[in-house]
Amino acid sequence: MRFNLGKLPATALVGVATLGLAACGGGDSTAPASAPDLSAPADKSGTLSMVTKFADPQYAPYFESVVAEYEEENPKVDIKLEQVGDQPYKDKIRVLATANDLPDIYFSWAGDFANKFIRAGLAADLTSVLGPDTELGKQLAPAATKAFEYEGKNYGLPINLDGKYLAYSGAAFEKAGISQPPATLEELFEDCDKLKAAGYTPIAFGNQFGWPALHYVTQLNAYNVPADTLDKDYNPATGEFTDPGYVKALEQLKALLDRCANPDANGLAHEAAQANFIGGKAAMQYIESLEFQVLTADGGAPPTIAEDWSFFRLPPASDAAGDTQALTGAPDGFLVNAKTEQGGLAADFLAFLASKQNAQQMVQDLGWLSPVEGSTKVEGVYPQLTQTLQDMSKASEFAIWLDTVTHADVASAYLAGVEGLVGGDNTPEDVMASVQEAAAKAQEQTN
Repeated sequence: MRFNLGKLPATALVGVATLGLAACGGGDSTAPASAPDLSAPADKSGTLSMVTKFADPQYAPYFESVVAEYEEENPKVDIKLEQVGDQPYKDKIRVLATANDLPDIYFSWAGDFANKFIRAGLAADLTSVLGPDTELGKQLAPAATKAFEYEGKNYGLPINLDGKYLAYSGAAFEKAGISQPPATLEELFEDCDKLKAAGYTPIAFGNQFGWPALHYVTQLNAYNVPADTLDKDYNPATGEFTDPGYVKALEQLKALLDRCANPDANGLAHEAAQANFIGGKAAMQYIESLEFQVLTADGGAPPTIAEDWSFFRLPPASDAAGDTQALTGAPDGFLVNAKTEQGGLAADFLAFLASKQNAQQMVQDLGWLSPVEGSTKVEGVYPQLTQTLQDMSKASEFAIWLDTVTHADVASAYLAGVEGLVGGDNTPEDVMASVQEAAAKAQEQTN
């Protein structure tokens, strides 16, 4: 469920919808399907269907251009690309899975979101294409491919690297008399007091769809709960969530929101909060490295931010009992339909997508980090992107997003419970009671 970053080359969200995969032939009890024929076809021809969640105008053109290039090189191939938004994608893929009508290639988050498809026999075994001994696998960061590994086999192509950081305004920190980022949670609280006194909302926070708060919890869980316990609890077959560190993580979140964030966060979208940060009303925002592009001049940020921003990890408390070097994040990826009749063509296109040239183009066009070795060696990359990669290489491991790494029932319980915590209706103990109940249900379903 969580993976080591020790071999990450130096060059190198979400609310879970219940997938309802039982209707596709056995649900979680079904053994992973054998891979279809993934060998490169001698005659590249036919139609491929592909669905992504990158409909946003700043992301969609990149995937459209890769598809167009592949079709130009292979004129007998027609790729039916459909791109939808983040939340609509979850709804769409659930419906397609239930109807046994998945596309040939489809997007997936890492963790139990992907594992649901694997356990249901809906994702092809791609080990022969991108396993550690393959030509493609040797070009990918091992940590990234590990995120889509299940029972020793590789099922997904990672397409980016993504970590969660507190981005901050240098001008705001200077005005508040803060000379360097805080090293502990206690120091962060003190800095929030200074920023408030200087006239800023310390941390812009919008939790309208629930996942932003869960990203905080992901990191705080990693800091407060021993790694072995997290691994056990994030596994639906063994999860219990009884360690006191889970309550402590939620207590820390509540303290952070009370002392650092704007009120009424459940009624504010993440993007609206981001506008407050970029507009100079807030000093910080907890964002994914995939979002860093919006803080640059090319991303439309004003000079006050574009020329004076940096980032640091959400710091642990001084008495943290977990892994203080873990970093919340994970790669996004693509799975291949285990029942596709175009397995070889699908594998060939994914290898094309993961080529060094296309990876470098993604870095340049989208400002995303790629798991493809050497992909950051392009002109015009803003310095914070290189610094992010350097920081990721120092992390002990990625703590995959709580809302995708856990069983859907557990994720839903966390989502609803933490929204209540943010709104003032739930206590940390209330949240964990509902999570423990969902974990017991997940155990029963899985075993």
